[in-house]
Amino acid sequence: MAGKSRFSASDRFEYLQGLVTEFQDTDSEEAKEQVLANLANFVYDPSNMEAQRLFQVNELFLDILTDENDNFVELGIGGLCNLSMEPESRDQILQSGGVPLVISCLSSNRDETVLSAITTLMNLTTAASRAETTDSAVVQCMLRFSLTQNPRLRNLATVFLQDYCTQQQVDRAREEMQGQSQSAVGIPLPKD
Repeated sequence: MAGKSRFSASDRFEYLQGLVTEFQDTDSEEAKEQVLANLANFVYDPSNMEAQRLFQVNELFLDILTDENDNFVELGIGGLCNLSMEPESRDQILQSGGVPLVISCLSSNRDETVLSAITTLMNLTTAASRAETTDSAVVQCMLRFSLTQNPRLRNLATVFLQDYCTQQQVDRAREEMQGQSQSAVGIPLPKD
């Protein structure tokens, strides 16, 4: 707690502004990676939510999900995962059309990216968004993930299926998968 009290609201505001400006101004991939990591950690603290909304950090994270740099994508989805825990930020991500971008991260070959994407989908699931976050393709993907040897991925996918999907959705997805290979929907399993 002592670390939190040393920064005033204006200090946090200036720090975030500096990070966003540095990300936009630098051409260095390494510097951008470091900024993304700092931003992802910064937004984890609820006292920073107002400042992150002002600088539209959620939009920066959403934009980065389509980058070719896998490190950027991993950091971006990690930041969104942190942001999506807070209701107002969750609603902003949903209003920005973020669900398809998050779903696209399920096809990553990086475990951390996939785990953050699943957790983000859980955080983004509301009564209004449930049809999108538990779309049949997502449920099929979770069914495949629930069969993997990776215990973290298997367990998180199982929780998603049990807590966010109806039995009818799971049964329908299983029927749709009959006769398909485990990567037929276009979402391969991450490497174990």
